[in-house]
Amino acid sequence: MTDCAEIVFAGKSHKPAGTLVLLAAPGLVAGPTARAMGIGDFVRRAAELAGFTAKARSTLELIAPVGGDMQRTVLVGTGELANIGGDDWMRLGGAAMGALGKAKTATVLFERPDGRRLPNGAAADFALGMKLRAYTFDKYKPTAGRDDEPQRQRIAVSIVVADVTRARRAWTARAALAAGVLLARDLVNEPANVLGPTEFADRAKALTKVGAKVEVLDEHGVRKLGMNALLGVAQGSARPPRLVIMRWNGGRANDAPIAFVGKGVVFDTGGISIKPAQNMQDMKGDMAGAAAVTGLVHALAARKARVNVVGVIGIVENMPSATAQRPGDIVTAMSGRTIEIVNTDAEGRLVLADALAYTEDRFKPKIIVDLATLTGAIIVALGHHHAGLFATDDVLAAKLLAAGKATGERVWQMPLGNEYDRQIDSKFADVKNVGGRDAGAVTAAQFLKRFVKDTPWAHLDVAGTAMGSPQTEINRSWASGWGVRLLDRLVADNYER
Repeated sequence: MTDCAEIVFAGKSHKPAGTLVLLAAPGLVAGPTARAMGIGDFVRRAAELAGFTAKARSTLELIAPVGGDMQRTVLVGTGELANIGGDDWMRLGGAAMGALGKAKTATVLFERPDGRRLPNGAAADFALGMKLRAYTFDKYKPTAGRDDEPQRQRIAVSIVVADVTRARRAWTARAALAAGVLLARDLVNEPANVLGPTEFADRAKALTKVGAKVEVLDEHGVRKLGMNALLGVAQGSARPPRLVIMRWNGGRANDAPIAFVGKGVVFDTGGISIKPAQNMQDMKGDMAGAAAVTGLVHALAARKARVNVVGVIGIVENMPSATAQRPGDIVTAMSGRTIEIVNTDAEGRLVLADALAYTEDRFKPKIIVDLATLTGAIIVALGHHHAGLFATDDVLAAKLLAAGKATGERVWQMPLGNEYDRQIDSKFADVKNVGGRDAGAVTAAQFLKRFVKDTPWAHLDVAGTAMGSPQTEINRSWASGWGVRLLDRLVADNYER
């Protein structure tokens, strides 16, 4: 089960049932609806006895007051109300869902404890946090549900708000965004024996159900385009590559699109330059960039975003075999540049080189943003809390930084510079695919930069944030779906009509 929460919005006449969730601020004064229900004093006394101080995103479980259909009460601390902003409402929703445990029904009294008006969209953000936190990926655990392996049951949540119409309107867009994030998580969590290039492409085709147009190029189509960099990576695998083009046309007919490009290596052994065995199983997630692009296009199409968008993903498997690419090989990319293959484990940049050139040449977009689990070096530099941002355009970089701050999917700008190009100059070709140990994330970005001409371009290295990232209030999954919310916000704030 992946989507484990059904969320609806209700008015103040709704009768609470199951678990009652209340927001609590320091001072433990209950909100006006809770006071009207006659439970304000009970909640305050019980919280004081438990030493609960309503610290931000802290929770406390109480027995429900006598009477009514409520089984228990959960308090969710807001912290100081004056400090709430950014993604705080969403994180509060995630904390609330985390405290619900095995509950099958819950009612949230969504009101500020001080009774003041809530910001527009706050209830929808809270619901988004609940939806993302409820996600679980247990489809391959047939024993889930036993006492020793508890399974998240589907939970029905009613969120009581003052203005139901406004909350439902805001939730329509958030629900589409949640679906995009969960799709990305599902794709990254799938094992590679289930999700090969063909299967990934088939799942992308399903975006036609939300109104996107999807085009899939097989190996013959890719070869006709001269994508020899991408094909070189794929040639060691028995499973042929795919190039998937997803389009959502919600803007004016003549508007140039916003373009997103994703690395889709469904499994990366390293090829002939094979990786160590330890933790190689995590390389099923080396397609997280492509998963994020797929989830993003789903979200934009499902919420009917007023913008033209194209998402391009190159999907391959990197395997060692008798037909695999060798160190020392030279390939000619779609752009005409020749590439010396120094290390076959630097394969993602080869896939992106052709996908970036194709996207720019065919669609003439306003901007291009690519996402890739590209280097371990970015994890050494930034850990798991920021993605690396490289950009040729300061305005685009600023927009991404702002979107990261607003959503909590934070990026940190890294340098680009001609001095790094010397590390990837080749004696035998136009460029080589690695530049040595020093500044590995930077030289990888410099490599990609050579395959983009004049379009403002940004590269997001998400190796530390897309898989195996820290557990948060809104994610308990190995795959985070990182990038979908960031880029949806980038589009909404800067490019929609």
